[in-house]
This record gives sequence, structure tokens and C-alpha cells, in this order.
Amino acid sequence: MFTGIITDVGQVLAVTHAGDLRVRIGCHYDMDDVAIGASIASDGVCLTVVSKGADWYEVDISAESVSRTNIGTAGWGVGRRLNLERALRVGDELGGHIVSGHVDGVAELIAMTDEGDSTRFTFRAPAALARYIAPKGSVALNGTSLTVNEVAGDTFGVNIIPHTKSATTWGEAQVGDAINLEIDTLARYVARLQDWQA
Repeated sequence: MFTGIITDVGQVLAVTHAGDLRVRIGCHYDMDDVAIGASIASDGVCLTVVSKGADWYEVDISAESVSRTNIGTAGWGVGRRLNLERALRVGDELGGHIVSGHVDGVAELIAMTDEGDSTRFTFRAPAALARYIAPKGSVALNGTSLTVNEVAGDTFGVNIIPHTKSATTWGEAQVGDAINLEIDTLARYVARLQDWQA
């Protein structure tokens, strides 16, 4: 489990194809404190550390994960920067919302508009996921916990403040980017209950 509060920005150092995709990610974490088998959300994708060094870790990514995330849509090439978050520990502050790291689909960034010092980002969600996104609800976008401001059909907007832009990869975002989208767990269960009762 994660909170969607980004604690580091990493960088893809190497990508190899051998069965699954093996990716080496550079980071600023104290890797002595990260166990083999630990989970790190990398651009919102929960991945297991299978190897590590002083300032990097490696993960194996299955074809299923590649097909459901921006790993397959945009590609994680060498040099790509990633939002990182280590798994939540008992007693940690829950500053965002409950995030599983199981990406539901890929949204498209369709507009960016400056509003004061902040920026309004507008996304198009996959049609099958749009019903789960509600005004003032939560979403995780590239692993970042964000509050939805408005929804219109399959599009929705969030406001990103300067701190978030500087502490994550959002300061580098461009219209047309493929963005990992995880809907709020509560919305998923409410919708499932409604389907079951119908």
C-alpha cells in the first residue's frame, strides 16, 4: 500500500528484455534500508525490488503490467524520470489517499492551463474508467495522489501546485503524455456494490 505522496524522483538507468522486462532505476533512497522483495511504486506501478546497489534498484515487469501502464504506451527508455514512493509502513502519516500501485489504465494529458502559480491539468480517461472519477474525489496519476476538481464525460481536471511540480515529474509534463491512472479504491467498491444490486 502507498499514499500517493512522492518521496523521490528516480531515473531509468538500463532496460533489458529477457522473458520479463528488467529495469534498473536510479534513486536517492538509502538502499541499505530497502530489502530485496520490497515494493516501490515507480510512476504509480507497484514493483518488487529484485536486485539493488548503492543508489539503484532493479525490477522485473511482466507483460501484463507493460500492457496496462504507460510502460507500454510511452515506453520507459533510459533517462526517463519516474515518481517514486516506498511502501507505507505501520505508523506512517497517510498524507494522500490509499493507493495500491495497481494501475487501472492510461489517461492522456490533453491540456495545461496556468492559474496563478498553479497549473490546471486536464486528462482524458479511458471510457471504462471515467465513471469512477468524481469531483473532489481522489485519483493517483503517475503515482501522485491528486484531488479531482471537475469532471465532464471522460475528461477531468486537477490543480497542481508549485511544490508538487518541483518535487515530482509534473514540472516536466507535456500535452499528449500517457499517464498511469489508478482510480480511488472506494469508488471501485461503491460501483461494484451498485452493479451487484442492479
